[in-house]
Amino acid sequence: MTVLAAYNIKGGVGKTAAAVNLAWLSAQDGARTLLWDLDPQGAASFYFRARPKKKVKLKGMLRGRRDPRKAVRGTDFEGLDILPADFSARNLDLLLNKTRRPARPLRRLLKRLGKNYDRIYLDCAPGIGLASECVFAISDALVVPSIPTVLSVNTLQQLHGHMQTWGGNAPLVLPFFSMVDRRRKLHLDICGNAEDLPYEVLETVVPYSTHVERMGTERTPLLVYAGRSEPAAAYRSLHTEIRDRVMRGG
Repeated sequence: MTVLAAYNIKGGVGKTAAAVNLAWLSAQDGARTLLWDLDPQGAASFYFRARPKKKVKLKGMLRGRRDPRKAVRGTDFEGLDILPADFSARNLDLLLNKTRRPARPLRRLLKRLGKNYDRIYLDCAPGIGLASECVFAISDALVVPSIPTVLSVNTLQQLHGHMQTWGGNAPLVLPFFSMVDRRRKLHLDICGNAEDLPYEVLETVVPYSTHVERMGTERTPLLVYAGRSEPAAAYRSLHTEIRDRVMRGG
């Protein structure tokens, strides 16, 4: 089982769009795939028209009182399931803080879920705190979309500084440029100087596009309704690049 977390300290960078489309592509590869929506806003769940089961809450799962597999919903796509967002995830920091080893409950849940899946994608809430640190501890890699702007690049610097304290226990960090507008000089300048960033940025660039925005009205992965578009080609390339990097471990 491989665990990939779509994460960024900053919100509004295309994180959920990446998680949804990458999970769909994973299932198309033939991998048994689960998308776990850990963001209380529930955007990934909304895209897949998936509602959480009322009797299986995150709190109960973390305490071992509920089987997380009973909370999983199927999607319209073979090989792809989703664990929908539960609004109680807004208190995830508090729930994990009550345990002596905060990452252990999440790791235990993944172990149970992993019996049925080859890959698990986590769509994480933005920000950094105890919950995100636990995500770091249980993930093989962080997929980090970054808009080529000063503030977005600054959060990548912050993440790198924090990861330095993890030493050899840090997950693989795979940033890529997202929502790139080639009409903007700043975007072009930052993308052209990617070697100055603290991490090696993936080669794939996901462009800014109305096709991505349409996910909210279509409520399905972009590749389903705009499979020949430029962002669809970008997500395919991104999926291949991430898969190859994670398989070789760097």
